[in-house]
Amino acid sequence: MSATGYIGRFAPSPTGPLHFGSLIAALASFLDARAANGRWHLRIDDVDTTRTRQASIASIPFTLESLGLYWDGPIQRQNEHRDRYEAALQTLVQAQRAYPCACSRRDIAAVASRGPTGMIYPGTCRDGLAIDRKPRSWRFRVDTEIISFTDQHAGAQRIDLASQVGDFVIKRGDGLHAYHLAMVIDDAALGVNHIVRGGDLLAASAPQIALQKAFGFREPKYLHLPIANGPNGRKLSKTNGAPALELAKPAQVIAAALDFLGQSLPENAASQPHDWLINWAIAHWHPHQLPDVHSNDVE
Repeated sequence: MSATGYIGRFAPSPTGPLHFGSLIAALASFLDARAANGRWHLRIDDVDTTRTRQASIASIPFTLESLGLYWDGPIQRQNEHRDRYEAALQTLVQAQRAYPCACSRRDIAAVASRGPTGMIYPGTCRDGLAIDRKPRSWRFRVDTEIISFTDQHAGAQRIDLASQVGDFVIKRGDGLHAYHLAMVIDDAALGVNHIVRGGDLLAASAPQIALQKAFGFREPKYLHLPIANGPNGRKLSKTNGAPALELAKPAQVIAAALDFLGQSLPENAASQPHDWLINWAIAHWHPHQLPDVHSNDVE
């Protein structure tokens, strides 16, 4: 396959086995890349070592291969890139775009309101730490700017970063680099220019775009997917106990995911060889048929 300029990725956190909700992101990002004759990378987002399960680091690639989703190049791991993140943090510090913060979550919750990505930081430490306070984390200094972008499925997005998010954490109190910083740096290193992921991360795009601008990175295109809900109406996730994928019948699993994504299915799809079904899905991938980005129940 000759690659075009399209570079995509699937970047799961190894906190448990892949489930139907994570398959939606894996399959859609894979199909979007392959339909464009592009590259598709696998990155294990294990920057948060407090939640990482070693068994999942091995099971995720095995599951993808069992379903016929093959990636390009070596598997990436965030845990191997800590020096890269620290260098990026120091770049922001030198540019006066990052500062130390002494606030605990309890401190912030006592005075802050909630925005689309969580508690809105009130700027307590923005102008320097009080004499008796010690730094706990590092925050990105948000400019007074409006972040606007057009999601390829959800449409036009607009967020006032200062009033709706505030200065956000890029290095945590436990010394681990935060997801926003790690993701932006790793995507740039891979050359990722198309991000296809769950709609629950739509609001996270704004702070990530702000970081991309601060580093002078090219902004990727975004496509956010409908969120799969379980029978209890809650998002399918490892935290909510979503079951692992059943790999004994891979074609059935792929067919169910394609149906959830609103894609047309060939006759007797679930009884076809799963590799054949994947190739068929690449040739018939139509993102405009995706359901609404808001949550959808899995039958």
